[in-house]
Amino acid sequence: AFVATGTNLSLQFFPASWQGEQRQTPSREYVDLEREAGKVYLKAPMILNGVCVIWKGWIDLHRLDGMGCLEFDEERAQQEDAIAQQAFEEARRRTREFEDRDRSHREEMEVRVSQLLAVTVAPVAPAAIAGPAAAAAREVKGGEVCCCVGASAAVRNGVESRTSAGWRERRVSICVVSPGRVLSALLQGGRPALRTEPMLDLEVVPERSLGNEQWEFTLGMPLAQAVAILQKHCRIIKNVQVLYSEQSPLSHDLILNLTQDGIKLLFDAFNQRLKVIEVYDLTKVKLKYCGVHFNSQAIAPTIEQIDQSFGATHPGVYNSAEQLFHLNFRGLSFSFQLDSWTEAPKYEPNFAHGLASLQIPHGATVKRMYIYSGNSLQDTKAPVMPLSCFLGNVYAESVDVLRDGTGPSGLRLRLLAAGCGPGVLADAKMRVFERSVYFGDSCQDVLSMLGSPHKVFYKSEDKMKIHSPSPHKQVPSKCNDYFFNYFTLGVDILFDANTHKVKKFVLHTNYPGHYNFNIYHRCEFKIPLAVKKENAGGQTETCTTYSKWDNIQELLGHPVEKPVVLHRSSSPNNTNPFGSTFCFGLQRMIFEVMQNNHIASVTLYGPPRPGAHLRTAELP
Repeated sequence: AFVATGTNLSLQFFPASWQGEQRQTPSREYVDLEREAGKVYLKAPMILNGVCVIWKGWIDLHRLDGMGCLEFDEERAQQEDAIAQQAFEEARRRTREFEDRDRSHREEMEVRVSQLLAVTVAPVAPAAIAGPAAAAAREVKGGEVCCCVGASAAVRNGVESRTSAGWRERRVSICVVSPGRVLSALLQGGRPALRTEPMLDLEVVPERSLGNEQWEFTLGMPLAQAVAILQKHCRIIKNVQVLYSEQSPLSHDLILNLTQDGIKLLFDAFNQRLKVIEVYDLTKVKLKYCGVHFNSQAIAPTIEQIDQSFGATHPGVYNSAEQLFHLNFRGLSFSFQLDSWTEAPKYEPNFAHGLASLQIPHGATVKRMYIYSGNSLQDTKAPVMPLSCFLGNVYAESVDVLRDGTGPSGLRLRLLAAGCGPGVLADAKMRVFERSVYFGDSCQDVLSMLGSPHKVFYKSEDKMKIHSPSPHKQVPSKCNDYFFNYFTLGVDILFDANTHKVKKFVLHTNYPGHYNFNIYHRCEFKIPLAVKKENAGGQTETCTTYSKWDNIQELLGHPVEKPVVLHRSSSPNNTNPFGSTFCFGLQRMIFEVMQNNHIASVTLYGPPRPGAHLRTAELP
């Protein structure tokens, strides 16, 4: 019944050799017991693209998913079996020929092919999936070849997909997998298709980058730019994880883990720039150096291959605990897996023949690869931002909060910009300059100092009211204050809607685990705080981006009022997965503090500046 109605269920299929609770027909008492928990056992015929199969398994009516297996109906599938047997014999013959040509890479080929096969089938109505193409997977017992009949005609690891006349409509795809490997098809919109995403083909540039013609991960790149690349190419680069320490975000690197491609991007916890590029699974990606592949489906990254591609280098270091041999170039390191080697490596005195002269067994392959800046992976630091990453933006190296007698009076920003002349090399250097903005500055003053903002945000929920031609928008009581958002500076500036003067600054620290994470770049601010301890004598202490609120309270020497709890969400019906933050008022400033005691943002208030400062002296 659920097949006929086309209910959108999510089912997981297992091969016929799998034994478990869902595979065996349960007793009547067990079925009744599970029905009370919302689970029912079904044994129902299904027609998948003309092939009759029988579904046996459990359906969870609450979650609308289930687990079970498909079995062929032999009485109605004799013709399909005959054709499948013919294709199987042809596939086995071609596969044996392929194994004879390159038997040394057989195990690696089987692993790579099996990783491309998913185990997900979504049932749809029989009328929707009936068609000329068959979507059925038959496990071949006692052999190492499975024949997939589906809409894909992809070639796996050099096995050609030549079909006979009888199979020309069904488009057979021959895949080499190990016995018992789960083989399945993905049904989308009634059309079966195997997962055939191509592997990334990337160029390795030591001490610089990893990428291709469309995009490039460059050392020193800001976190936001790397995330923007992943978002733009989300159909190619999938399954990205963000790894960080929730309680101690400055103690560990911030990591973007590309699980589908076996790549990790390690960002410095302080400046949030790319520090190390790690390829931890070379079976999921193709790598080349100077346009020549040293790792692909057909080329194993052995020590001989590394020697041929990169040349000789200094002797490596063997880690007996990890059983890894680390081979270091400048800005590039390889870790070799030595599972079959129980003794520490022995070096020949004459190293003139390159890496292959080391007494390493034949076939030792690279397990990990690292790209970094400098000579040592352990001592590497994130380099300065390369000119190619500026992209016409201005970044803040530091932001100093200026004070008057009672509180903050403005900001002094040390800015970085790359030359942007008409040609590529017209002004290829970094420019450093300072700008200052104050409370009471006009909108034109801020534009002349900092340039155009990335975005203008109006505080009212009715953001389009200011664009209305109606006369009522000129009424002062109904005007809306507006923000200039400078994302690359990590600064927001609020203007009064009536006077168009600066009335507020907001500085963002961009810690992971905050609601606004990755919207702003980290603002490296320094805020002088007046200390009111005894015998302080007007002493001030500095609060930075990395200060913790507990330490600030100790420096001040007096208790701070109870905080205001701030709940952030995109809409009233949504919840914030990161939890609430706490807002403390202090010396015309509001500190937004996260639950780990780190400062998420600082809002500065101050009276308007009575006079205008002379700006010409600040121009470069």
